[in-house]
Amino acid sequence: MNRQLSQQEIDAVFENLEDRKTTGGPAPAKKGIRFDFRRLDRIAKSQLRAIHLLHDTFVRNLGSSLSAYLRSYLTVNLVSVEQLSYGEFLEGLPSPTCITSLSLKPYEGNAVLELNPSIIFPVLEMLLGGNGKNPAVVQREITEIEQSLLDGLFRIILHDLTEAWKGVTTIDFKIDSMEKEPQLLQVLAPNEAVVAVGIEVRTGDSTGMMNMAMPAIIIKMMRQKFEQQWSVRKAESSEAEQQRMLGFLCDAVVELDSRLEGARFSVEDFLSLEEGDLVMFDHPLHRSVDGIVNGKVKFKGQLVRVGHNKAFRIE
Repeated sequence: MNRQLSQQEIDAVFENLEDRKTTGGPAPAKKGIRFDFRRLDRIAKSQLRAIHLLHDTFVRNLGSSLSAYLRSYLTVNLVSVEQLSYGEFLEGLPSPTCITSLSLKPYEGNAVLELNPSIIFPVLEMLLGGNGKNPAVVQREITEIEQSLLDGLFRIILHDLTEAWKGVTTIDFKIDSMEKEPQLLQVLAPNEAVVAVGIEVRTGDSTGMMNMAMPAIIIKMMRQKFEQQWSVRKAESSEAEQQRMLGFLCDAVVELDSRLEGARFSVEDFLSLEEGDLVMFDHPLHRSVDGIVNGKVKFKGQLVRVGHNKAFRIE
């Protein structure tokens, strides 16, 4: 049934709306928020904390490894773990610098590892016999010879990084390529999300940064592995797991010994023993003898003879 509203009916509708506003009626609907399809693919804060703990272990081990390799005391500190776009990560790097692309086998994709010139050149000086304490900052590209000298340094860094990640998953970090300008290493799209890790390296009067970036999409793929690593298992092991562990232990070797304990006497009496002396053990024949396995009493039994051999019969 179609009909037009009169002016009075229209006025009544607007009066009702005004009354609802003044008497605390329902608030008007909020405006919609524009959705940006280029926004970062965020990962959970719990997973970000787990990555922070993982790289905290990495920097502690790396400090010891580099100090032994360079024969000089270095301190390595974790500065930050944050989510950025790959373009923002590159904008924060100096130019020129030493930046490498890392493969992440068995995962597809690449990570990025960058070492500032402010720490590269002191390390090169120490590798060539210097003390690395020259405070002057060198701002130039590294040569091919210097790049070859850094192979050992990168090998140690990637080894400790692989060991740190083994607690979550096995990743084979290997260098795919090396560049001197950050903008030339376009292994990811500029708007792709990465987890950026900032690490401070200090030796003598020189301080520099080591920066890493891993694709956030790969870390999200490892979410279940992170949960398995950091969660506490409350359930008891199943019978199948117990049998499996027993299978591993069956090949272990243990030491079985029997001990006939008797009277105690002083060291002075022990030192005065001579050939022909008789020591009374005061151990009745019916008393059980201890069967000791790896230093702990496990059985009770008797010492017997089997042919020309002595044996221990378990009771």
